[in-house]
Amino acid sequence: MNRFDAIRPLALASLAAVGISATAQAEDTLTVVSWGGAYTQSQLKAYHEPYMAANPDVKLNSDDYSGGLAEVRAQNEAGNVTWDVVDVVMTDAITGCDEGLFDEIDHNAMLAKGSDGSEPLDDFIEGSVSDCFVPQIVYSTMFGYNTTDFPDAKPQTIADVFDLEKFPGKRGLQKTPVYNLEWALMADGVPVDQVYELLATEEGVDRAFAKLDTIKDQVVWWTAGAQPPQLLADGEVSMSSGYNGRLFSAIVEENQPIAMMWNGQALDLDGWAIPAGGENKEAVYEFVKFATDTQRLADQAKYISYGPARKSSAPLVGKHAELGVDMGPHMPTNPDNMTDAFMTNFEFWADNKDALTERFNAWLSM
Repeated sequence: MNRFDAIRPLALASLAAVGISATAQAEDTLTVVSWGGAYTQSQLKAYHEPYMAANPDVKLNSDDYSGGLAEVRAQNEAGNVTWDVVDVVMTDAITGCDEGLFDEIDHNAMLAKGSDGSEPLDDFIEGSVSDCFVPQIVYSTMFGYNTTDFPDAKPQTIADVFDLEKFPGKRGLQKTPVYNLEWALMADGVPVDQVYELLATEEGVDRAFAKLDTIKDQVVWWTAGAQPPQLLADGEVSMSSGYNGRLFSAIVEENQPIAMMWNGQALDLDGWAIPAGGENKEAVYEFVKFATDTQRLADQAKYISYGPARKSSAPLVGKHAELGVDMGPHMPTNPDNMTDAFMTNFEFWADNKDALTERFNAWLSM
């Protein structure tokens, strides 16, 4: 999965600029791994560049990956850990922590207090912290639709996504069971607060796949974050799930005929994990402390429409650094966007993702 992948030359150009700003004689060189594209750009501006300006003896090398734990495992098993800190989704952080791939973190001791003086564990939003994970942003996977396909009635709910009669047209869905099963149950009438309880049963899984059957022949499956806005803009699909930051860029920056449907958005967390067995631990801790303080998380929201994971950062979110757009209404955590929203059940997916992915792949081939 890569919701942030974008044109690599742009990323390389920015990385070159970052490298120039660091001193050639840097005492500490850290490899910071993230998703690339617009997301890494926001990190470079909000975290990396100001940190190197304040710490000229540290050089941050930015590297991209496509998510998951395969590369972290390979380095760990080879006894050659070259990544110092990795941007991961919380489910992978939990799994990696259980496998001993990541260091455990004493959040209150290692991280900055909130700007209001609150302890880190009190300042990060509820449920966002785990043993090996320091949250940065709240993002969401939600639905966008092509406005020219629906000039009159607009899709407003997850049930509308599954209503091919009222809202005809192809659907774009990510090629994964994650969220598609939750949305299928919601579209079938299951209250959002009961979805995971039902999905933990064989009956619930059967019911979700049965609902997906009703639109299966109208689905275009996507695998990269750049695809949904393009599918919508090109008219290849009428509705598609996608990452809110990608859809924001298509709508606000590119003026594409796309609108967001916030109803039923699936909230997820992204943050830092520190690979076990790496070197430069003290330098890594100092960078992570800086990169997750109140101001830095608020600063990232100047460049991308993902909500900061600290409560104390929210009041500091202002306008987009280049577009001048008020970013508050575009945050997944804005109260106006939270109707039937749900936080990903990270423990559920850490425990069940492999089995449900196997069944999902078998279902796709039927």
